[in-house]
Amino acid sequence: MTDATARWTKATKYADMWIDPGEDPRAKPATGTDERSVLLDYLSRYRLTLEMKCADLDAAQLASRSVPPSTMSLLGMVRHMAEVERSWFRRVMDRQDAPPLYSTDAARDADWDGAVADEAVVAQAWQAWRDEVTFAEEYLARTPDLATMGDRHGKPLPLRDILVHMIEEYARHCGHADLLRECIDGRIGQ
Repeated sequence: MTDATARWTKATKYADMWIDPGEDPRAKPATGTDERSVLLDYLSRYRLTLEMKCADLDAAQLASRSVPPSTMSLLGMVRHMAEVERSWFRRVMDRQDAPPLYSTDAARDADWDGAVADEAVVAQAWQAWRDEVTFAEEYLARTPDLATMGDRHGKPLPLRDILVHMIEEYARHCGHADLLRECIDGRIGQ
C-alpha cells in the first residue's frame, strides 16, 4: 500500500469510516472535463478505493474469505485486479506476450484460490498490482487517442472500451470489498 493509505484509518468524525469525508482524496475536483480526463479520473478513484478497503489489515484479515463456497477475499481481489490490469493493458492494448500472473487454463481461479494468509503472498500481490497499475498509467500517458485499437483474440477493441471496462471491473469489486471489509472489522463503504 502507499504512504497515503497509512492515514486512511484515522477518521475522527465517523469511527466506522477510513477517513473524514472532507479529507477523502477521491473527493478532489476532477482534472478535466474531456472524455479522456473523466475516464482516467474515475479509474484512479476506483484504484484508490481498492487500496482504502484493504488498508490497515493483516495477512489473515486480507485472506479472510466471504461466505462459502466463495473463495473471494480482499487479497484475492488485489491479485485478481493485478491480473486484470495486466491482461487489458499489457496483452490487449500493448500486444505483449505477457504470461498470466496467477491463473492458467488448469487453474482459472488461482488469483483467488492462492490468496492465503502469508505476508510474502500479500507483499507479492501488492507489488504485482502496483507494477501493473504503473504499466497501465505509463501506457495511457503515451497513448493519447481513445480510439487506439487493441486486440483480444483477433477482435479489435478501442482503448475507450477498455477504460470503461476497467472502471466497471473496479466498481463491481469495490462493492464486494465494502461487504468483505464490513465483515472483517465493521468499517463501511465510503
